[in-house]
Amino acid sequence: MSVSGIRREEYEIALAPLDNLPLERELPLHQRIWQQGWLRKLAILALLALVWELVARYQANDLLLPGFLQTLRAFAGGLASGELLQKVAISLAVLVKGYLIGIVLAFLLTTLAVSTQLGRDLLSSLTAMFNPLPAIALLPLALLWFGLGENSLIFVLVHSVLWALALNTYAGFLGVSETLRMAGRNYGLKGLRFVLHILIPAALPSILAGLKIGWAFAWRTLIAAELVFGATSGKGGLGWYIFQNRNELYTDKVFAGLIAVILIGLLVEYLVFASLERVTVKRWGMQR
Repeated sequence: MSVSGIRREEYEIALAPLDNLPLERELPLHQRIWQQGWLRKLAILALLALVWELVARYQANDLLLPGFLQTLRAFAGGLASGELLQKVAISLAVLVKGYLIGIVLAFLLTTLAVSTQLGRDLLSSLTAMFNPLPAIALLPLALLWFGLGENSLIFVLVHSVLWALALNTYAGFLGVSETLRMAGRNYGLKGLRFVLHILIPAALPSILAGLKIGWAFAWRTLIAAELVFGATSGKGGLGWYIFQNRNELYTDKVFAGLIAVILIGLLVEYLVFASLERVTVKRWGMQR
């Protein structure tokens, strides 16, 4: 009813159908191409390679800075001869061993920390002492304790992985909501089963971040350790390849070794960690 008491009749307005309008607008070709993430990253890499080649040609000193094309030829030559692949295989074999041992120790330490007060105090004390300590600084002690062998490298790799992963995992465990914790207790989950079925799935984004940080620390530590380890024992992996070619003034092979380090890091990031995130936390809606 209106204010004056007169009833207003209801009515409908018939709208013309929009049959001829497209439901979606087709983007121009250049916008569709630019939306491809891999293509944008490839363009950035191509631009960096172009800048590298121009700077090298302007400097005109292969000993200090070989060009991008010269480095590619050295890289292809290392692959063709099998020398570079052999050094990469040696490095990765040692890295995987140290990385896996570090993961197991970090899991045991964080499980103890979420289970007991003594474990929390232990984790807090050990991470405060050893996390700021560079892993490469322990190499002289490792060589003294374990000798000139693979065990020395594994020791420093475990140190580089353990504390970063333990801190990220424990922080993820602390961030698990009380609702999930209560649900796990209602199902009778305790101890290791509680950690496996409740804490790890809920804290998986933090755990994956810790795994990636631990991998980066371990990879850098291994290359740095091999520069010293290879120089003292006469053998080694990719770090020794870089060190040896630096001594022989093959700067293009030094850059080829550095490219191999970068490529392995990219492959692990996009083929391993990105795939793992895609089938877990992104599928579960825990990460954008």
